Amino acid sequence: MRIFALAVLVATRAVAQAPTVHTLPATPTTVAYGYYWSEAKPAIRVKSGDIVQVETMLTNTPAGLERIGVKPQDIPQHLRDIVAQDTGSLKGPGGHILTGPIFVEGADSGDVLEVRIQSITLPIAYGYNGCSGFIRELCQVRGSTLIHMDRERMTAEVAPGITVPLRPFWGSMGVARAAALGRVSSTPPSRHAGNLVNKELVAGTTLYIPVFVKGALLEIGDGHAAQGDGEVDQTAIETNLEGRVQLIVRKDMKLDWPRIETPTHWITMGTDTSLTVATKIAVTEMVTMLQQMKGITQTQAYQAASMAADLRITELVDQNVGVHMMIAKSYLVATPRARP
Repeated sequence: MRIFALAVLVATRAVAQAPTVHTLPATPTTVAYGYYWSEAKPAIRVKSGDIVQVETMLTNTPAGLERIGVKPQDIPQHLRDIVAQDTGSLKGPGGHILTGPIFVEGADSGDVLEVRIQSITLPIAYGYNGCSGFIRELCQVRGSTLIHMDRERMTAEVAPGITVPLRPFWGSMGVARAAALGRVSSTPPSRHAGNLVNKELVAGTTLYIPVFVKGALLEIGDGHAAQGDGEVDQTAIETNLEGRVQLIVRKDMKLDWPRIETPTHWITMGTDTSLTVATKIAVTEMVTMLQQMKGITQTQAYQAASMAADLRITELVDQNVGVHMMIAKSYLVATPRARP
């Protein structure tokens, strides 16, 4: 009986401690159109550890989608509602439709918000790709191209004879900047994360973001079905996404820049108007992380980064360019203890 009673108690506590799952659709009252802002009204409030089932809209208009061949009946009603609303002065300066803000109770300036990406799905069977970006003169025809996706095979033919795997991720996941900065455009990524367009942010990955204001005010959007590092023509396969994220306030962490943890790698990031400066930030963040993780000197960490970590250009097209540096977790082996 005692064993049974103990089992019941443990089960009861487990149920009591189970995270709450919230549903957050993308509607005219639950999106921020083109900005991150400390004064934005929260679309939802959650506790640390809660899970949010979130819907996000692609960055386009119903008219724009119809022009490239999308049938009117295939355009989500939520997108029509959002674009049709009179946003007035609360639209822009960026163009992304971001779901949120999500107010996370207990989060405050100096903390870190841990965003565990549990799942991402493709609710519609198409996306689009624009042509502009880093080398605009390579676009012989300006405008967008409709991309059909095979969601069973999880592939898309992006050009005749070129088929890519679909690895959906949110291009933009960020928090509000400090109040003194006002309403910040959704276009350039920075210390608040935002428009990182890092293709490693797929399901199973965790994003750590420095927090600057009370509640963090997380916003999510800019869904991508597939993208190459660099996002050189300005866009990926832009599409709607649905998925689940678990949000955890980390008061035991301090970060100057966002950081990514995948099942196999740690990733540091830097952004700036200068590719050189962004690279230096990503490398310096990697050195700092290795020092903290392994208790080694700055010189040792810098040498290790040179021998073990890989630099990649995240993106070149969003006002601030992005660079990230990856190191395999398998390289960070425990140091064996010396035998007595």
